[in-house]
Amino acid sequence: MAIPAPGDNNDWLQRVVVMRHGDRIDQFNDLWTRRAERPWDPPLATDGLQRAWSTGRKLRRIGFPITRAVVSPFTRCLQTASEAVSALCAVVNDEVDLLTVETSKGVRINPCKVKMSIEYGLCEVFNELAMSGYRPKSTESWFPNISDLQDTLPKGTIDHDYDRLLDEMPQFGETVEEARIRYNNIIQAIANMHPRENILLVTHGEAVGASVTFVERDSEVFEVDYCGYTVLERQVSMGPTGEAVPGEFKVVSKNGTDGVQWAVLSENA
Repeated sequence: MAIPAPGDNNDWLQRVVVMRHGDRIDQFNDLWTRRAERPWDPPLATDGLQRAWSTGRKLRRIGFPITRAVVSPFTRCLQTASEAVSALCAVVNDEVDLLTVETSKGVRINPCKVKMSIEYGLCEVFNELAMSGYRPKSTESWFPNISDLQDTLPKGTIDHDYDRLLDEMPQFGETVEEARIRYNNIIQAIANMHPRENILLVTHGEAVGASVTFVERDSEVFEVDYCGYTVLERQVSMGPTGEAVPGEFKVVSKNGTDGVQWAVLSENA
């Protein structure tokens, strides 16, 4: 996006897409959990890979360019982001060509279109229940190092200058409400770091729900499908010295149309 010149009365719209990961394999194969080295970190099932790819195709037509993707470190999110961003970056002669493939395998991409980063602050609710009852002795055992995680993302897309908001996982044992506050703070902070870009955040269901409830205060999210997403939008203005001055986000997704459903609790609504 072009940066307005200081002194111009230019405003622009920033959009943030907050998306849940695809179908996780442990929901379809009980044996996977028993045999896995990291049972709290399931990959996508085949259906999940296909759903992530098709959602990426859908985001190609969303009406604004997505130039940045920030991802939770969990495998299911990394794989979802890889499929979705590959669809966004796919190089094709005709958009119809994308309809003939089910995943990104073999698809040529332009990695310059979307830059990707991993953010611990977008991780799953960090407690024993969300981790399928597992509690490793130290946070270091949860994931490989960040460079190994980056290797799972499409080659050439990594933003090595991204300044992570959390350098490690949150404190273990957080409540769901604490996680929701974390998600809201992280979503706002990422948007503020890149106010002139439209951003895709690939994360977990509670984060998608929080993206609605912290904007629509009198609402309650009751369903977030795999690869369901919300779209947040705000106006950003240029300050007197050229700095970005963001407004407040609003939810521009239509309730129930993109895999997320919520109810308004206000008596006057």
